[in-house]
Amino acid sequence: MRAVVVGGGKVGYYLVKALIEKKHRVTLIEKNQQICQKIAEELDVDIICGDGSDVEVLKDADIEEAEVVAAVTGKDEENLVICQMAKVNFNINETIARINNPKNIPIFEALGVDKTVCSTQVICNLIEGEFNSEPIKVIENINKGEMILVEAKIDKNSAWKDKSVEKLRLPKECLILSIIRSEKVIFPRGTVDIKEGDKVLIITNADRKKDVEKSIIGG
Repeated sequence: MRAVVVGGGKVGYYLVKALIEKKHRVTLIEKNQQICQKIAEELDVDIICGDGSDVEVLKDADIEEAEVVAAVTGKDEENLVICQMAKVNFNINETIARINNPKNIPIFEALGVDKTVCSTQVICNLIEGEFNSEPIKVIENINKGEMILVEAKIDKNSAWKDKSVEKLRLPKECLILSIIRSEKVIFPRGTVDIKEGDKVLIITNADRKKDVEKSIIGG
C-alpha cells in the first residue's frame, strides 16, 4: 500500500513506523525541519519538509500515487483542509483525519472525510468502559455509526448464561462474531454454550442496541 502521512509529531511518527514495519510505502510531510531531520535519522522513510496543505508540497510527495492519506497534525482545521484537498484535488479514495476536539467529528464526516480518529474520544470510551454498569459496551462505530460492534460480558444473572448460541433469541440485524473465554477465541457455532465470564462480541444496527441489552438481561 502507498500512503502519505501529514504531521510528524508523536502520532505521525509511530504511524509511519508501524506502516514501514508492515512493509508499506510511506511518505511523510512535516513542516518543522528539526523534526524532519530527527525522523530521517531514525526511520528509513521519504520525508518532505513543507506544509501539507500546500498543493505543490502534496505533489512533491507523489500524492497522486497514494491509496491513503492520513492527516495527523495537532490542528483539527489543518487536518480537515488536507483531507479535503486530497479528495478534491487528487481524487484520493481513503482519507483519515486525527481530531482533537470530539465536537468536530460531525463536521469532518459531513465534509467527506472518510475516517476520523479522536484520541480524546478513544480515551473517554476506555474510561467509560471501566466503570460501565450496562450489560454491553460499544467497542467501535461502523459505517458512520449505522452499525456498532459491542462487547457483552456474561455474568451469573445473564439470560444467555449456559445457553447454546442456537437457542438465543437474537434481535434482527444482530450477529455474534466471537466468544472470548479465558483469553481464547471461540467461534460461535450453534451448539456452543455461553458460559459465565465469557465476553461476547456482537455486531448490530445501532438502533437495535437496546434490544440486544434486553436479550442479554432477559425478562
